[in-house]
Amino acid sequence: MDYSQFLMMPQEIGLLVVFLLVFLYDTFMPQKSLKGLPLFATIVFGIFTILSFCPQQVQEGMAFGDMFESNKATWAMKNILNIGMFIVLLQSIKWANSDFVSVRRGEFYELMLLTLFGMYLMISGRHFLVFVIGLETASLPLATLVAFEKKYYESHEAAAKYVLTAVFSSAIMLMGLSFVYGLTGTLYFNDIASSIVDDKSLLLIVALAFVIAGVGYKLSLVPFHLWTADVYQGAPTMVTSYLSVISKGSAAFAFFVIMVQVFGAAYSQVWEWMLYAIIIITITVGNLFAIRQRNLKRFLAFSSISQAGYIMLGVVAANAVGMASMMYYILVYIFSNLAAFGVIAVIERKTGKVTTDDYNGLFKTNPWLAFVMMLAMFSLGGIPPFAGFFSKFFIFVGAAQTGSVAIYVLVLIALINTIISLYYYLLVVKAMFIRQDECVIPTFKSHWTERAGLWICTLGIILIGILSCIYTSLSDITSSLSNMFTMI
Repeated sequence: MDYSQFLMMPQEIGLLVVFLLVFLYDTFMPQKSLKGLPLFATIVFGIFTILSFCPQQVQEGMAFGDMFESNKATWAMKNILNIGMFIVLLQSIKWANSDFVSVRRGEFYELMLLTLFGMYLMISGRHFLVFVIGLETASLPLATLVAFEKKYYESHEAAAKYVLTAVFSSAIMLMGLSFVYGLTGTLYFNDIASSIVDDKSLLLIVALAFVIAGVGYKLSLVPFHLWTADVYQGAPTMVTSYLSVISKGSAAFAFFVIMVQVFGAAYSQVWEWMLYAIIIITITVGNLFAIRQRNLKRFLAFSSISQAGYIMLGVVAANAVGMASMMYYILVYIFSNLAAFGVIAVIERKTGKVTTDDYNGLFKTNPWLAFVMMLAMFSLGGIPPFAGFFSKFFIFVGAAQTGSVAIYVLVLIALINTIISLYYYLLVVKAMFIRQDECVIPTFKSHWTERAGLWICTLGIILIGILSCIYTSLSDITSSLSNMFTMI
């Protein structure tokens, strides 16, 4: 074996080093020092994240029998996930040192890092065996994290639903992959793409439907979304925030690669209209059900379902602009959603309040938290001049570039749904700023790490839309991958 191939995966090796350092700290440090583990894990991962942005480290090429690919796009996507992971770790420090969680704080950070490693494999895998290994490495530890607060019945229920969903979705996807293997005799992405150029058989359509269904469960696309609200509500808020952004971002990028690079030749004949229907239903159902929610974690669960539909517009574009827009959308979504979940986590830890009515008059008692939540709602709703507006603009432009009448109708429906989403996002703002005579949450001071995480999210929401160099850099990166889109 040529061990020099491991030089193609410096991010994976760096993440494993972080994992080992956290594991050794948790195992060998004296009991009185374990309270510093959350801060240690966050600092070490922060250093790893900063080093990952060094451009001279980017290694491009294939490794391990062409089963693993490293290029600028996979590198950028992993860095985007690293940013979100760092914010989650920073916001979780105080929670991880609480009396109930502290006995298992080491397991929390180790499992989080392990799931991120699986997501790395999903992003870089160019063989379905590697992809499935990454998918399961990312999914199974998450079931443990969902059940982390084991004294709560809701946490048990959420974990059971998540495990059953993960099992069935994996089985469905593997069934589809078995059909693909039967048609092509290979599981390599490029070889499959070459084999199905002239294949428009019914078996290929069924196989694609099964693959879309399997990955659709991970993305919470309708009709594969029914687990989302219950799992988000029952899981610890820190785990929910991780599920809503990091897990979704990695699955979206992998989905793009599979649909475009593997099944691009069958685009217009097989999966184009299938995906159109899923996007319309996902955005619409997510918005309509979000209006009815009073629990904020369930509210953001249905919001994330709707956001997944918008992210899929980048997949529909199936070009370099769509890929750049999707990556930019995920980056903005990370800051916006983690800001909202950060506020929810702080208030839940201090008061146990998680419903919309509990937020009445929040600006009067905690103006900083109300301000951050307002920015998050505005960004998620796509209100200018915040980053969420620009992310929606670019994702719509990327989709509309294909120029077909059907795509224009799809973008129009998405725009109408954006107006609908403004209604329920503004309901939260209304509760915090207008109903100031019904204060439920008292004034309190959050931990400095929680404030630091919210500051990072706030700066991201405000600045990412202004700094045009971010989208330009992503566009330049995806433009260099023109070979990926030649099959469309």
